[in-house]
Amino acid sequence: MDFRTGLPVVGMVGGGQLARMTHQAAIALGQSLRVLALTPDDGAALVAADVQYGDHTDLAALRMFAKSCDVVTFDHEHVPTEHIRTLTAEGVKLFPPADALVHAQDKQVMRERLGGLGAPNPAWRPVTVPADVVAFGDELGWPVMLKAARGGYDGRGVWPVADAAVADDLVRTLLDGGTTLIVEERVALRRELAVQVARSPFGQVAVYPVVETVQRDGICVEVLAPAPDLDEELAVSAQQLAIDLATALGVVGLLAVELFEVADRAAPGGSRVVVNELAMRPHNSGHWTIEGARTSQFEQHLRAVLDYPMGDTGLTAPVVVMANVLGGEPGGMSIDERLHHLFAAVPTARVHLYGKQVRPGRKIGHVTVLGDDLDEVRARAARAARWLRDGVE
Repeated sequence: MDFRTGLPVVGMVGGGQLARMTHQAAIALGQSLRVLALTPDDGAALVAADVQYGDHTDLAALRMFAKSCDVVTFDHEHVPTEHIRTLTAEGVKLFPPADALVHAQDKQVMRERLGGLGAPNPAWRPVTVPADVVAFGDELGWPVMLKAARGGYDGRGVWPVADAAVADDLVRTLLDGGTTLIVEERVALRRELAVQVARSPFGQVAVYPVVETVQRDGICVEVLAPAPDLDEELAVSAQQLAIDLATALGVVGLLAVELFEVADRAAPGGSRVVVNELAMRPHNSGHWTIEGARTSQFEQHLRAVLDYPMGDTGLTAPVVVMANVLGGEPGGMSIDERLHHLFAAVPTARVHLYGKQVRPGRKIGHVTVLGDDLDEVRARAARAARWLRDGVE
């Protein structure tokens, strides 16, 4: 408990943009989020007053950080599962708990558990030798998707495999390098969707509208809320799926369920969904909620881990579009100059920059635009993101 405010102290392991935006949400709740960052240059460390430094893989650093917190949560999934279990056994309150978080850390564990729950999985198989992938591809058809069980994100750790010859060389190289692998069917998807749900230790849940996520080169570039032209029955079933998974897995905090929408003539509206991945933290697919929902995902995550009642998840406008700002080539006008011109050109755009050094393709921020017409709102968001990236229309 913070003796100055009389409020519990929430600690977040990881100092990236998610911690940065969670810190902003904490201020409205009378708190300053306590952050465990790697360096003073981390995005959250640049803005938060209450920062400690240490490596998230160092049990001693985690133990020292947790001593001063009433509850500890995570900016990412990379804290070793065994460290979370050790700290929990020592009496530290960590959310989500290790038994839940492992399903976001390990794709093989996730697929096995989802299958046991009857949740919609693509066809998949664990990989121990190259022949496993060859047999899978011969059985279900090529190409297939090879995935690292741990550590992949933003297109990393995912390899499309065209045929048996490619599979043999690639799988052998990855296994020799110590990468644990699974193989999945390449889903004939219509589009990618996501749904977020928050769950408290008491068991209260609050689910957000289903959104469409637009990917380019494995990186999310846009989020459209709500997902346009989505069958209402399918939307409700996707929300219920997220609630059911959060409950069955024992999630506390935010759960983002990334989904593939696939054609199915027998299903309502001609589509169904299958689960792609899970994330148990605030998520890129929910950044639109800062301006676009009555309660942002970051405030909701704090409410959940503190066991406060959940906030309203309704939209603040008929259409919300979030566009990620990816780093462009170095040089040209400064980011300050780009902001000046952007605010003049698109005054309705809300800008969030993460304090990151610019590198090509790196997420350095996002913009959100609200309105009534999807095409117009989407065009304004894309224009703003392009300007911040390149300094040109």
